[in-house]
Amino acid sequence: MSRHAGALTAQRVAGRDVVAIQDTSELVLGGRRARQAGYGAVGKGGVLSGLLLHPVLAVEAGSGGLLGLVSMQVWNRGRAELAPRRRRTTAAKESRRWIEGAQQAGEVLAEARCITVVSDRESDFYELFARRPANVHLIVRACQNRRIERLTEEPADGLLFGMIDGQPEQGRFATTIPAAPGRAKRHAELALRFAPVALRRPLHGADPALPATVGLTLVDVREISTPPDGKPIHWRLLTTHPVAECGQVRRVIDLYRQRWTIEEFFRTLKTAGFDIEDADIGEPQAMINFVAAATIASVTIKQLVQARDGNTDRQLGDAFDPDDRPILEAVSARLEGKTARQRNPHPTGSLAFAAWVIARLGGWTGYYGKPGPKLMRIGLAKFNDIKYGTTLGLRNV
Repeated sequence: MSRHAGALTAQRVAGRDVVAIQDTSELVLGGRRARQAGYGAVGKGGVLSGLLLHPVLAVEAGSGGLLGLVSMQVWNRGRAELAPRRRRTTAAKESRRWIEGAQQAGEVLAEARCITVVSDRESDFYELFARRPANVHLIVRACQNRRIERLTEEPADGLLFGMIDGQPEQGRFATTIPAAPGRAKRHAELALRFAPVALRRPLHGADPALPATVGLTLVDVREISTPPDGKPIHWRLLTTHPVAECGQVRRVIDLYRQRWTIEEFFRTLKTAGFDIEDADIGEPQAMINFVAAATIASVTIKQLVQARDGNTDRQLGDAFDPDDRPILEAVSARLEGKTARQRNPHPTGSLAFAAWVIARLGGWTGYYGKPGPKLMRIGLAKFNDIKYGTTLGLRNV
């Protein structure tokens, strides 16, 4: 399923600047009963049981439009993954998923004009930078206060965070921070610092065959004022993109901000669309298969929600097969009513046209509110039933 979804995504990325966003989410499926069924430990302390999902999503850099699934890994944690981290090689650690995700992005998205793999603090480990594919750039939110060598005329050994904290501001810009759970939308002013750095290979646990240093740029972004609800933004971003002036810094920040797409995707999978953690499937392998299928469907649902207002240039082929178009057009004609608000306002061949059809199948009337992930999930299931029905041949029995 993952390879098929990746092949479809590969057809959509040619000539585009693409952000490949990767992250891991725990799927909590129960406690003692789930453990007895064979599910591995998840959560702090290992009291709960479930699976882990690590998808890589392809997003167009300029528009933020979700292009599809690059790859996914779903696994049931065994005892080997719970052994002390320093006793295992990277190949035996769960952290290898970040390297594999970057490699899969380089392969699947090879026809893209530019590939940037974006990930959060959990992916900040030396081997990811040292082994990145040649056709892939990285933006990783720094977690480790690493040993560095400065790439300036006066090299000085030190630590990463102290070095950037000692730099003067190199610019500011204003931006809008969108609303999120527990946080209202707000306007913010951000201060910028950036500097080239060479990360040193860790003294312990790193493969001695890795290079002694890796050259990157550290971009430091800080919100000037303290917001009334929540902590001020402070990102330290390590990137392979060239950064020599504030315009390039802004581009790195804008690319990193696309990471929010995968948080919305997990919300669609877990609560807003599928409620996948409520699935009562006792056999772990069957649940892994279900998670894989739901992941692919959640990508389509997220694409439909993005396209519902007709404010993007997404085309039908970004989410549907070519053979789906006549079916969508026929269903649209059947669903349309007499009033303007009961007619599909979007051009045929656009993803917005399909989003209107799927939402109507899901129970949206066209009058009130905007269709969300749950309506899109219901509508997509009904559309797939209709599509299956078109393939049935009637026999004279």
